[in-house]
Amino acid sequence: MTIPNVTLSDAAAKRISEIVASDAGKQALRVSVEGGGCSGFSYKFDLAESPAADDVVIANGDAKVLIDSLSLVYMEGSEIDFVDNLLGQSFQIKNPNAVASCGCGTSFSI
Repeated sequence: MTIPNVTLSDAAAKRISEIVASDAGKQALRVSVEGGGCSGFSYKFDLAESPAADDVVIANGDAKVLIDSLSLVYMEGSEIDFVDNLLGQSFQIKNPNAVASCGCGTSFSI
């Protein structure tokens, strides 16, 4: 298996560690790609207790992100970041494969 080219920013790693520490039993943030959203595909974020059989684990320090093999195809080369600005706080995916995205940053098309 090749090593995925998905990275986790320090800001995202810090926030994931904070969230997981406050939710007993959860160990990682799961990121998946689903059909739908205003641009064709959307990202879904959930907390997970452990990896599934087809998950790839992306780590930065003690923070872990789980991505299933199907979603990984759409996320190759992406950076998972956490943004805290005047508009609010959110995880954002900087995806070089996306040719269009919506204003909320959670929906994209390829």
